[in-house]
Amino acid sequence: MGIDSGMELGFEIDALKTCDGGYSYLKEPWWWAGMITMIVGEGANFAAYAYAPAILVTPLGALSIIFSAVLAHYILDERLHMFGVVGCILCLVGSVTIVLHAPLEKDITSVLQVWDLATEPGFIAYCLVVFVLVVILVFWYVPRYGQTHMVVYIGICSLMGSLTVMAVKAVAIALKLSFSGSNQFIYFVTWFFTILVIIFCIMQLIYLNKALDIFNTAVVSPVYYVMFTSLTILASMIMFKEWKSQKASQIMTELCGFVTILCGTFLLHKTKDMGSTPTVSSPVFYPPDTSPSSRHIEL
Repeated sequence: MGIDSGMELGFEIDALKTCDGGYSYLKEPWWWAGMITMIVGEGANFAAYAYAPAILVTPLGALSIIFSAVLAHYILDERLHMFGVVGCILCLVGSVTIVLHAPLEKDITSVLQVWDLATEPGFIAYCLVVFVLVVILVFWYVPRYGQTHMVVYIGICSLMGSLTVMAVKAVAIALKLSFSGSNQFIYFVTWFFTILVIIFCIMQLIYLNKALDIFNTAVVSPVYYVMFTSLTILASMIMFKEWKSQKASQIMTELCGFVTILCGTFLLHKTKDMGSTPTVSSPVFYPPDTSPSSRHIEL
């Protein structure tokens, strides 16, 4: 699975009864059920990063957009219209395009190689920029605009998520090598990456739940996907330099695939309110309690 597909499916359930960006979702059985699906999905996602580059694994999260939009329609009564379906299809097509032209995974024989890549000047500069932006968002923008601007919470999750993926990849590689007979947990850097994964994941849990609590799930999921994927691909390119093994035509095709995904998420975003208006034309799916006689079509 791609970007937090289990996370997307799990967290969207908590929007049922939570309120005002608080922590009341911890009392909800549905939230805990969603958390279990998140753990399962993240387990598969974690394993994928050990065998494939992030630029290949991450875009597959477009599948979570499709499932999130459909489940939000049936569970949260957020009606999915024709444009939403087209947006989901575009996300799927873009992801397939990226997968077919993704670079090969680097041959890494020790977690120390990952540490060397992570301590190069380019990636250190990226980490500093991310840290500064997260601090500004958390302490300045969240108190002022968190309740009205979705991009604040999603920006925090996406920025931290890009670093989380790099740390997850390091831990996944360490586990793969350890299971194959080369113990990587004798190195301090392996435990350092593990601690980073735990801290970053907890912070992402908090702010993503706040975003899902306050804003429309069908919009949060695709916007988070676009920001998260963009920053993760950027971080992966800086750290692992995967683009060096690719031809210009492959890179351009990947960019076209990513633009296709952006178009799909744009459609989902622009049509998010169509499902809440009873006079909007031709929804693709109707809620179970809506009879044909009560459907209105606006010409």
